Amino acid sequence: MAASKKVTNFLDNKGVKYEMISHRKVFTAFDKAKTMKIPENSVGKTLVVKFNSKAGIALIPSSKNLDKDKLKKLINFWLEKKKEKKAGKIDFAKEAWIKKNLKGAKVGAVPPIGSLWKLPTFLDKSLLDNSKIIFSAGDYSWSVKMTPAAFKKALQGQDLLIEGSFSKKK
Repeated sequence: MAASKKVTNFLDNKGVKYEMISHRKVFTAFDKAKTMKIPENSVGKTLVVKFNSKAGIALIPSSKNLDKDKLKKLINFWLEKKKEKKAGKIDFAKEAWIKKNLKGAKVGAVPPIGSLWKLPTFLDKSLLDNSKIIFSAGDYSWSVKMTPAAFKKALQGQDLLIEGSFSKKK
């Protein structure tokens, strides 16, 4: 299967430069980095998180783990700006929820473009240190390669891109 049309259409409509990369089928960002022989910190790991009755997409380097406490602080900062109730527990979305609600993306290959589903995207600032970032394109054999600036430009404008520091060393 080719990369998600939803992803390519979105990026094309935003007028940003990107490259679609075909690679061996992989199921983790870590394996993607090894397969492509690139540094782990330049490969984004997409995490689908749930808070209150909402969901969001978090993007961190594959070389790190999620710090739920730091993400919760960032989510609460964002919710407070929107005058919404603070988040209680932060947890990972279940596979069944992802299959049902994130059409056009395979579980484990969700692109970090929350606005495709009207969800916020939480971007870990450490990814911005790379000249290029690579992330899933909705399929296990396709990825997107683009500059952090192009990624930010594509996601700006809907108050759905929230930057912060919420990853920790493995």
